[in-house]
Amino acid sequence: MVSSIGVTTCPRGQPGQPSPEVHWAQCRAAGRQKGLGLLYSALVRPRPEYCEQLRAPQGEKDLRVATTCPEEGNKDAERAMAVTILVWVLQQLILNVHVVGDERDEARRDHSSFPGLGSRFGIGSTMEGWSPSEENIIYRVLVSLIPPYGHAFLPELCNPGETPERNFRIRVQLVCTCKTEQLVGDMLCFIHHDEEEQRRNQGPSLLQTVCTGSYLDVQKTACRFHQLVKACWVVLPHSRRWRLTMLPCNRSCKFKMARAEEEIIIEIMLGVQQGNSDIFLSSQASEALFTPSTTWTSSCAVAEAKFFERLARRAPDGSFHLRCLQLCARILVGTGFSEYALKTVVMHLLNTTPLSGWHRTHFLLRLDDIMRYLCHCLEEKRLDHFFFGNEKIPEEIVLPPALQRAEPFNLFQHLAQDPDAQAQAMREFTDMQDRLTRMLANDN
Repeated sequence: MVSSIGVTTCPRGQPGQPSPEVHWAQCRAAGRQKGLGLLYSALVRPRPEYCEQLRAPQGEKDLRVATTCPEEGNKDAERAMAVTILVWVLQQLILNVHVVGDERDEARRDHSSFPGLGSRFGIGSTMEGWSPSEENIIYRVLVSLIPPYGHAFLPELCNPGETPERNFRIRVQLVCTCKTEQLVGDMLCFIHHDEEEQRRNQGPSLLQTVCTGSYLDVQKTACRFHQLVKACWVVLPHSRRWRLTMLPCNRSCKFKMARAEEEIIIEIMLGVQQGNSDIFLSSQASEALFTPSTTWTSSCAVAEAKFFERLARRAPDGSFHLRCLQLCARILVGTGFSEYALKTVVMHLLNTTPLSGWHRTHFLLRLDDIMRYLCHCLEEKRLDHFFFGNEKIPEEIVLPPALQRAEPFNLFQHLAQDPDAQAQAMREFTDMQDRLTRMLANDN
């Protein structure tokens, strides 16, 4: 399966926006002062009015946070909003490459030597509002990559015929830009201009910087992004109060912001959007013991965040669906169950139980539903992935046609193949029930 991404679509995938070539030309002329000023206001006083100023120019999908704007005194929501705004401004600095001082050469890039940066999305339990841990919280943001001027991304299955389609490589192909050269000034066609002239005017192509052979390399891309974030950090207003420490991570950009006794850990994942859908080919490692550096895994993280954001808009006051998920996630510690399996159970129930049934007055009933559903799945050795082949997905969530037509994917396939693993899972489930009972008794 081969499809082209980003050859003719606009940088943010929105109709009516300029072409990529014009976009890059505009980016080179754009300033960054307004973005820095808004960031300062939003980080110092993360209130909705400041967040909306940053949100408005970017379109519907930009600055997506899986929760609503923070209420006064909601520190977790304020942090999540501030983190997303921070990532947005880092993107603007990297896109516009207006870096000052001694860091200019280190951070500066030509528009053809690194992928363009598109929309960003808050993903994972913290941004969705149900993180089971109160310590060592990681704020995760996925930033979409778009092909730079003169390039196209062509996703290819690593194993054709694989079911489900999970692992991809992204072939980078040069495209002729002779017809658009006048629009972008000194940007030359990589195919029809002399290589030495290109090197003098616009630097190397993507194939020479962050690719292995013809394929986009996750580790090289993450490493380069890591360098750009580190260089751009020095111009942010709050860099004087927060200490930045880059953390080791070869498939993403992970760093810690610290001041006094407060710490925030942020992980920026990279991804290539599949068409106009909410599914991305992500830099996250696959479930295999070893993931090649040119392998990008299909991720539903943005679709999941969008699902919870939709619930947040529709849920009545007093809804406890996130509290139910958070409490159940806490009893998984020390077991072989993954948070993702539990999250899948809850998403199935949220999609079939009216939101009015998740009010705090029904808290114990919904907890019982979750445990019963999980028990049934263990007995049947089957838990269907929420998105693969699910005909009841909310229409606001856009899935690729292949995923819509796919057979439901069993997350408990390993239990069906290993009776001993299933027996162990049933024992752990009994322990989880006991742990939940004690937890509820202590709360009362």
